[in-house]
Amino acid sequence: MIKELVLKNRSYRRFYQDKSVDMNTLRDLVDLARLSPSGANKQVLRYILSNEKEQNEKISKCIFWAGYYKDWDGPKEGEKPSAYIVVLKDTSLGQGAPQDDGIAVQSMLLGAVENNLGGCIIGNIDRKNLREELNLDEKFEISLVVALGYPKEEVVIENINESGDVKYWRDDKQVHHVPKRTLDDLIL
Repeated sequence: MIKELVLKNRSYRRFYQDKSVDMNTLRDLVDLARLSPSGANKQVLRYILSNEKEQNEKISKCIFWAGYYKDWDGPKEGEKPSAYIVVLKDTSLGQGAPQDDGIAVQSMLLGAVENNLGGCIIGNIDRKNLREELNLDEKFEISLVVALGYPKEEVVIENINESGDVKYWRDDKQVHHVPKRTLDDLIL
């Protein structure tokens, strides 16, 4: 059921680094993105798949994790993603629709959850250095990075408290808590 997949699709930031994600799985996830809607059917998105340590390290050093965690620089060794998908726009085809990136990435993440994987969409990227590390042609614009792997953390959804604070947090057992507005708060 789609709701179960959506509930399991959290922003995971710690993974079993030693459990690899094979290239065929990454290709299958991109195929889900390929089959998703695209504004004006321009299909400007392109993808770089990475599941090898050396390439993963190049990507890892160019991304920044979890802005609300001021005392955490990202996953430590042994908890890093075992795969990444770098989402690019081929600007020679135009800019595409702004929603295309989100639709494509959500499709990939739902497919990841279906395969017992977890992921995190990362938009805080040192694009200049990542461009150099990946030796990208100028026509490609870096949009997002999707970190993937087998989740090593528990994520709990809870209602936003009376203070209205939307910041996620970890408790003393390292359980990741994500406040969400109630359905009644959203429907006008």
